[in-house]
Amino acid sequence: MEEEIQSFADNGYLIRRGLIDERAAGRLVELIDRSLKPALAPVEFEADVHYPGAPESRVAPGGNTPRRLLHAYSRDEQFQAIGRHPKIVETLQALMDAQEILLSQNHHNCVMTKHPGYSSVTSWHQDIRYWRFDRPELVSVWLALGPENVDNGCLLVMPGSHKWELDPGRFDASLFLRTDIPENEALLATATPVELERGDVLFFHSKTLHAAGQNQSNTVKRTLVYTYRAGSNQPIPETRSSVFDDIPVS
Repeated sequence: MEEEIQSFADNGYLIRRGLIDERAAGRLVELIDRSLKPALAPVEFEADVHYPGAPESRVAPGGNTPRRLLHAYSRDEQFQAIGRHPKIVETLQALMDAQEILLSQNHHNCVMTKHPGYSSVTSWHQDIRYWRFDRPELVSVWLALGPENVDNGCLLVMPGSHKWELDPGRFDASLFLRTDIPENEALLATATPVELERGDVLFFHSKTLHAAGQNQSNTVKRTLVYTYRAGSNQPIPETRSSVFDDIPVS
């Protein structure tokens, strides 16, 4: 585990292959598919985010394409079992050097889907951009529920970017990394695809720059995503990070 901790400290992300067994992942896929047809609220639709490639509105072609099934943890005990899975919690304790770990109900806590035809592009960003905690030291857990690769819009990361100190001018008004200025060309050249198989789990730091492309395949991509904090890292009161109570998982 020491090598994994060091790898996370150096790169801002860590992949643990096959952490969730095939049967549990398969049952989650069945549950998610039942929640997509019909889409069970609360749901975020591709048209809601206005990202590149998204339908222009809910009434445009593809406007009813789900992007996220929100509030995953409270939807079903199967989601809760993953949220407090011992192997996930043990890894988080090691990565954050903390015994008390809490799952945020305010950030991520969702099933992300990418549908063929109407999936959007997610530009380069850091998750911490809109989060408010005592320290920018949260870790997100990304469970692949099927193959994730460049063809179906897998996550891309910039290794080591959680340690970079970037001037505000490197980002646009929405806090996405600008791709139109020479100063960012060297950063963009470090982009690394995170290719996963069902049951693989990606752990990544809240300051790690990441992006994702469109789904160019013929099948839906499904990913369960949670965000965690150490007990000592409190959300700032009266911000979106403190709306719902966090859930102790250790």
